[in-house]
Amino acid sequence: MTSAHEFPARDAVDTALSSFLAERRLDLGPLGPDLEPLLDAAEVAVAGGKRLRPRFCRAGWLAAGGAPHDPAIDVAAAALEWLQASALVHDDLMDGSDVRRGRPSVHREFEARHAQSDWVGSAAGHGAAVAILLGDLMLSWTDQQLRSSGLPTVGRALDLLDLCRSEVASGQYLDVLAQTRAEVDVDQALRIVRFKAAKYTVERPLQIGAALAGADDALVDALSDVALPLGEAFQLRDDVLGVFGDPEVTGKPAGDDLREGKRTVLVARALELGDADDRGLVRRLLGTSEGVVALRDLIVRTGALAAVERDIAEREQDATAALAELGPAARAAIEPLLLRATRRSR
Repeated sequence: MTSAHEFPARDAVDTALSSFLAERRLDLGPLGPDLEPLLDAAEVAVAGGKRLRPRFCRAGWLAAGGAPHDPAIDVAAAALEWLQASALVHDDLMDGSDVRRGRPSVHREFEARHAQSDWVGSAAGHGAAVAILLGDLMLSWTDQQLRSSGLPTVGRALDLLDLCRSEVASGQYLDVLAQTRAEVDVDQALRIVRFKAAKYTVERPLQIGAALAGADDALVDALSDVALPLGEAFQLRDDVLGVFGDPEVTGKPAGDDLREGKRTVLVARALELGDADDRGLVRRLLGTSEGVVALRDLIVRTGALAAVERDIAEREQDATAALAELGPAARAAIEPLLLRATRRSR
């Protein structure tokens, strides 16, 4: 039996996304069958995944006293999956990633479709254009789905969603900028983590859910004390999985972040802890396919992996301590997600 504070099966979010997309298919029907592959790609883009952002949104709702069985919160929380899908499609394009969740990334899928159809023009250019457009379309659907919940408090939640979208795009820019630099220090890498991932994965979803339930400013602000260290721990775990994760579980090739030249905290720790020869090796091999194995070994040998594991543990402790300061409803709603976000294999 599911208690009032446990999270429902992902079916509620899946159903909300399916219903919303079915409505969009009707709205866009006059454009004809040529649009169907784009809408099919949107459906695939929000399939799977951990549904972590909707879960945090619902946790914020419960923390603020929202009714556990109100279906409106599942409709509203599902909006965050369109934001996530949009970010991933654009991220894959910028990184040149071939695979997402075990399938071709969107730009690669439509590049292949172009090549197989013997169309005129550039197949790669077509794939890139479709990825940009699909990401933009799904980004526009975030607030449309949120408004469709019909909750009377949606205006305040939309303000937080606007802030979230600005933060993640700005954090993404800092990440792109970091790739132009030979080295990025730990503080710079952590700033990217905070704005590209921590805020939009945990903080803003929690606050949006709380705002939808009518939370006062004090609770909305207090949720940040839990959310920021937890969100940073989540992304640091993602960085570790991006280098050492099992491709069968993560859906991404092993060492992809190293191959793509990502200046993650893991890499920044290796630069910080390694000697001059280690730093030279990082500069030469980061962003190459042939350097993945050597860099993985270096990250372990220099103690960078152990240092990032300590970073994760410290942030877990900070989040746990902040959570203890909140009321019982907030603790019951958020605590089940805390370790799920950081002690994971995918």
